[in-house]
Amino acid sequence: MIQNRRAFLGSLASLTAASLLPAWDVLAHPVAADQLHIASNEYSWITFYQRQGRDWFADLDASLGEFAKSGIPGYEPSVNKAKELHLLAPLLKKHNIEMRSLYVGCTLHKEKEAEESLEQVVSIAKAARPLGVKIIVTNPSPIRWGGEEDKTDAELALQAKYLGKIGAELREQGITLAYHNHDSEMRRSAREFHHMMVATDPQHVALCLEPHWLYRGSGNSQVAMFDIMRLYGNRIAEVHLRQSKNGIWSETFGEGDIDYEQLANELLSLGVRPHLVLEQCVEEQTPNTMDAVTAHKNDLQYASRVFSAFNK
Repeated sequence: MIQNRRAFLGSLASLTAASLLPAWDVLAHPVAADQLHIASNEYSWITFYQRQGRDWFADLDASLGEFAKSGIPGYEPSVNKAKELHLLAPLLKKHNIEMRSLYVGCTLHKEKEAEESLEQVVSIAKAARPLGVKIIVTNPSPIRWGGEEDKTDAELALQAKYLGKIGAELREQGITLAYHNHDSEMRRSAREFHHMMVATDPQHVALCLEPHWLYRGSGNSQVAMFDIMRLYGNRIAEVHLRQSKNGIWSETFGEGDIDYEQLANELLSLGVRPHLVLEQCVEEQTPNTMDAVTAHKNDLQYASRVFSAFNK
């Protein structure tokens, strides 16, 4: 009995180790390049503008002009409809900004909404591919974020099913679907987060690693964050970069609660070189000492140094 149990544990360990190997045949990264490319998420700029009493979308041409001044070469917008890309594309071209990824919200735990979301994401993907988009990030509606009610097991199963369907459709178009989470998915032993990973095919669903949401959602734990990274490291197609100090989002991306130098080394040791997207947002208690352009210049400088080894 003991020998059989040991043999079983040994085989299990071998399977676990194999699952951690980079799945280059499955998720060969679509955006790797000879030079380090760093993008910035639209949402971080929105939060800085709101702090100044400004509206990012009031004059998107002017806003993207300020974005360009930061020196950040890539932009990750949030897109609701394909027609939004027709308005955005000429502005990105004007300001010489790339768009290798974008974010699309969806609702997948209810059948009717899931079918609508499937159609929505696929239509956006068709419009986005000619513009250079290689990754679409999605977070299936954390509708009970901050509440006490959770999605049921049946809802999670349906959500995973449709996440896989969308991923398969996007793969047909040469686009990677990357699953994104907030802190709410980490509740109840991270049941929602883990199920989206375990119940979906790695060929169709990659991971947008959210270090700070994993950190905050697990009670400000780097141990939990790095464990998750090691569990699903071979599926990481993108990383959102955000830092905090004493649990509060920092004004700029730099040293703080999360050891990003260790994170960069972990990615390299896994053989993974994901798309890097700054998402250094501000919240109520964040220090207020600089404007959006200055802060993002600092973000780019620090991120470029920490991830310098990603240059071939």
